[in-house]
Amino acid sequence: MKMEKKNKIKLIALIVVVVLAVIIFLQNTETVETQILLLKFQMSRALLLILTFLLGLLSGVLLTTNFLRGKKTAKT
Repeated sequence: MKMEKKNKIKLIALIVVVVLAVIIFLQNTETVETQILLLKFQMSRALLLILTFLLGLLSGVLLTTNFLRGKKTAKT
């Protein structure tokens, strides 16, 4: 019964985060110029936000898995 309540809370939190993300992306549709090293791109601000979020998410996952893998090898 406790797990059911935790799952419901997680689902509600996920829905709230997704709704907020969609609102932010929809409100930022104007085109912006972005420079990465020597390259210049024009894209919507929403796409830039999504790409930045995904890059941060990927970095966090890679760092976390590398950190956890290091802890497991240290235990053995």
